[in-house]
Formats: sequence, C-alpha cells, structure tokens
Amino acid sequence: MSGDAVRPAAEREAAPIGAGGHGRLWHSAALIAAAVGWLALYRVNGPWWDLVVYRWLNLDETSRLGSGVHFFLYDSVKIVLLLVGIIFVVTVARSYLSLERTRALLGGRREGIANVAAAGLGVATPFCSCSAVPAFIGFVAAGVPLGVTLSFLIASPMINEVAVVLLYGMFGFKIAALYIGSGLVIATVAGFVLGRVCPTSWVEPFVYQTTLRGAAVAPGQRLSFDDRVVMGREEVVTILRRVWPYLLAGIGLGAVIHGWVPADFFARVAGPDNPLAPLVAVVIGVPLYSNAAGVLPLVEVLHAKGVAMGTVLAFMMSVVALSLPELILLRRVLKLQLLAAFVGVVAAGILATGYLFNAIL
Repeated sequence: MSGDAVRPAAEREAAPIGAGGHGRLWHSAALIAAAVGWLALYRVNGPWWDLVVYRWLNLDETSRLGSGVHFFLYDSVKIVLLLVGIIFVVTVARSYLSLERTRALLGGRREGIANVAAAGLGVATPFCSCSAVPAFIGFVAAGVPLGVTLSFLIASPMINEVAVVLLYGMFGFKIAALYIGSGLVIATVAGFVLGRVCPTSWVEPFVYQTTLRGAAVAPGQRLSFDDRVVMGREEVVTILRRVWPYLLAGIGLGAVIHGWVPADFFARVAGPDNPLAPLVAVVIGVPLYSNAAGVLPLVEVLHAKGVAMGTVLAFMMSVVALSLPELILLRRVLKLQLLAAFVGVVAAGILATGYLFNAIL
C-alpha cells in the first residue's frame, strides 16, 4: 500500500491542491492505461493461443490433445482477466456500502419486503462461504430477523458477480439475467419460508449473546478514490492468491472433459433425456467446493457436450450455495434442525430452477 493511501484522511484533505493534483492526474492516467491494456489483452487472447497451439506447436485443431491444450490456455487467461476486472470494479463499488450500513438498511423492515431487500443486498455485497459465520452472527446480533438474514446468506454466494459476468460472456444476456432472477427468487422465498417455520431456538444461543463492536471512525474521516483504487488492487491480489488452485483445477478438469471425455457419457448420466438430471447435478455438486470462477469452465464444457442448461446451472448453484465446507461452517451457528431445513429449502429452489431452465431453454 502506498504511503499516501495510509495517511489519515485529515492530512490528505489538508494537502495543497497543487501538490495532490499531479498525483491524481498520474493515478487517473495509470488507471486508464490499465483499462486499455486489459481490453487489448482480452481481445488478443484467442488469436494468440490459436497461433501458439495450432501454428507454433503444430497441434491438430480437431484432435483431443490440441483442443484440450487450447481450451486450458485460452480459458485460463480469459478467466484471470475477467476476475481481475470484476474484482477490482466490485471492490471499489462495494467500498461505498459497508457491512454496518447493510445491517442498518435491513433492520426495521417488514418481512417479505425485507427478504427482497436482503437478497438484493446479497448480490451487491457478496461474501464467500468463509465469511458465512461472521456475517450471520453480525446480522442476527444487530437485530435483523432470522429469515431476512438467511435470504442475505443464500443470495450472497449464489448470485456471484463473477458468475454473472462469465455467464454473460459465455452464454449471453438471457442466461445471465435468468440466473440472477432465479437466484433472487430462491433467496427471497427460502428466507421467508425459513423465517416463518423455523424458531429462533434453532440458532445456537451464543449468536444472540454476541455484542457487536463497531470500529471507531473519526468524524469526517472517509476514503478517497485513490484509497478505494488501492483497496481494489489489493483485493485482486488477495483473491487471486486464494482461488488460483481452484481456478486452474476447474479449467484443467474442463479441458480434460473438453478434449477426452465422450459426449455420450454426460448425455447418459445427466443428459436431456434423463428426467432426474437436475437432481443428479445437485447431488454431485453439494459435496464439492469451488467458487464460480473454478466451476464455470466446467459448466461451459458440460453444456457444449450436450448437457441441458438448467442441469449445468443447477450443478453450479449447488456448488456455490450449498458446498459442504460452508455447511460445516454454518453448523457452528445453526442447530441441525435449521441446517437441515436450510439445505432442503435451498436445494428445492435450485431443483426448481434447473427444471424451469430445461423447460424454457
């Protein structure tokens, strides 16, 4: 982090305009140059790997080895570029909406309306499964109703900003919009139902005994845009360090399937002729753990191999919203009755989405 970024806000604001003007111009120019470079890399990614794999390495484009190697190299760069851009933009945007402000927006609203608001905020403030427990404790301890908190908890990992952008890039606006809409409906309805049928006694008692401690912020202190840019850059590095093994594993598996596994294998297990295909996808997806960036290359390959869109989306949503590690973490704050109800209601919503997408697409 640069020295200017860590200076107190009062000192930054007190600096002479001329002294900071050149710095702001340099930062703006660097940001524009980075955006132009990102776009250039994204545009040349496909032609570059066509040249490397099919011309320089002389691999046959129609062979399993050639298509698999090209898929791995091309998708690795494409998804890393998308992740860098998405994480940076979302982090900067999310810096304007803190967790405390999110809790304040949800408190005091009627159920139903609050569930819709919570699901929408879950999209705007996405938390990964590793933050599920502290987010849950913070919301409940702040007085947000249980069902509303669960709507947020479901929407946050399920409607992932990375998944939205990658789905748009892979399949177009219609699929991305249906994914967002179905995820919001699942989170809203599931949270409302769980809030009505599950008593608060199904939450571990220590959650309600937790005292929130807000960070002391000096009056008038606020982040400058340069601070937010630094936060975005640091978040990109942090997240890429955390997800790159899953990312490469997912792309590698996708490349193997793309180049080596016959299409009729997936058509037989979860193809359009199998009425239980979405159920099979959910059962397979829940024990797995990945993020959207890791699972989406596999989604793309499965769809290319003939697996219906609803089935592959049900698989993806089950991996990111009902992963086994997240359920283990949630067991720290939810008793088994509520955890089982949570899994059942969310799984039912994902299954309904899978069958609906298969019917209309």
